[in-house]
Amino acid sequence: MRRKKRADGTADRRLIRPVAPVLALLPVLALSVGALPAAARSASHTATVPPAVAKAAAAGRPAARDEGQLLFTFKDPRIDESSGLAVSPTHDGIVYTHNDSGDSARFFAVGMDGKTRATFRLAGVTARDWEAMAASVDPATGKGVLWFADIGDNFDGAWPDVSVYKVAEPATMRSATLQATRYRFRYEGGARNAEGMMIHPKTGRLYIVSKEFSGSIFIAPKVLRTDRVNLLKRVGPAPIMATDAAYAPDGSSFVIRTYFSASLYRAPGDLITRLTMPPLKQAESIAYTRDGKALLTGSEGVKSPVYRVPLPAGAVSPSASATPAEAVDTPAGTAGAGDKGAVTASGGGPGNDDGGGIPFSMVALWVGTAVGAIGIIAAIAYRTAR
Repeated sequence: MRRKKRADGTADRRLIRPVAPVLALLPVLALSVGALPAAARSASHTATVPPAVAKAAAAGRPAARDEGQLLFTFKDPRIDESSGLAVSPTHDGIVYTHNDSGDSARFFAVGMDGKTRATFRLAGVTARDWEAMAASVDPATGKGVLWFADIGDNFDGAWPDVSVYKVAEPATMRSATLQATRYRFRYEGGARNAEGMMIHPKTGRLYIVSKEFSGSIFIAPKVLRTDRVNLLKRVGPAPIMATDAAYAPDGSSFVIRTYFSASLYRAPGDLITRLTMPPLKQAESIAYTRDGKALLTGSEGVKSPVYRVPLPAGAVSPSASATPAEAVDTPAGTAGAGDKGAVTASGGGPGNDDGGGIPFSMVALWVGTAVGAIGIIAAIAYRTAR
């Protein structure tokens, strides 16, 4: 078999192993398994947008549902793989989104009617695998800041480093080309595939959430450098196959989205509660509303929906906020730091937390499917090699 090349031009033996193609298939397997609980709730939930919701949307009004309310659907056909979502901190009624890999370095400003208000491009930037975005406010100027995470890595090491781009939020909703600052990162302990990024609104600290069976939350240095690669350090566990993350506007909590549900935390490892999410074709994005009282969550696909999911009353305690420094300084083995032994606020242990609320039987089915696929692909690869 011909040996593939790494992004840095050197040979990577891992990429020619028979099981390597399976890594790219795991998200697909996750979707097939993740669809089971949604289908079990109601036969009408098997569609990307249930008929009742679609009918209400066509009439120009959102429809209330147990898992949330349809806010809008993207009208722009160019938005075909919405992977990141952020609410504008300075423009009322505007959300930003960008596509997954395969698109150029651009993002869209979208109104609450789902129509694109403006399209912005990043000058001199190549979008390798954009997977997440976040919005924050510069405390010195009060102006908005947008962050774009080029952190997708389906081969867990195909790239020598990953990048995050920082952009001043546009002052007007007119299409333009923007200048961006690039920060490069590598993970402590080896490369990871990741799809979640969040910015602490009070400290400006950047976090990356990996997308793995046993995921992790990583924290960036307090001061980001442009002249060298910044090191991401692990500060806690993340649910299985996390697809996005976001901090609350007041910094009192953060949320991690998975294909199956969402989990609300006070700090890494300190779970507040799990949240039921609307059934989506491929859950990819999550963001807080500006007032912090609800979440917005979206999916991939042309004319994909964005739902508003209200947070349960009392789920977030303003006095229970934990800063990144507190999370990092927590000794290993206590809540908020270690892989094991942390008891969550909902009474579950780390195994429960890392599973993101997924029943063991479902995880077993997922793993069994993956193992079966590995066996089939390995057999085919072996025969081809001969």
